[in-house]
Amino acid sequence: MLNILLIILVVVDVLLRWFFSLTAAWVIELEWHLFSLIFLLGIPYALQQDRHVRVDLFYEKFSPADKRLVNLVGGLIFLLPWAVVLLYFSTQYAYESWLSAEGSPNPNGIPRYFPIKAVVPFSAALLILQGLAECYRAATDTTPQPEES
Repeated sequence: MLNILLIILVVVDVLLRWFFSLTAAWVIELEWHLFSLIFLLGIPYALQQDRHVRVDLFYEKFSPADKRLVNLVGGLIFLLPWAVVLLYFSTQYAYESWLSAEGSPNPNGIPRYFPIKAVVPFSAALLILQGLAECYRAATDTTPQPEES
């Protein structure tokens, strides 16, 4: 839904600029706010759907047990620590924006930035929860695998 809204907004903005030389700072800012939402909320979703970026050069040839081990170690060593650091620092970032009622420095820009900045720690928290679920799944999956002949 956010993708469709962003596409419509960009198309209308481009057409208004092209035909009528009309644009507004808040429209451009709203475009990057929507893009940010798509990206930030898409990260935990991509992990949950197993659609995240992975270097499959070797991974695709691994056995299911080796894949689970790679997922577990990768989650514990890379994903979770990075997400915790992101949560820690972005919480302060969003809090300071909220305290100062930060808004756009541009005339006629979006009056408040703290809602979009609050999505960063929210996304990090979702990523941590999904990372924990993926690590748990990798550590406890005992699904019998078919024997190779």
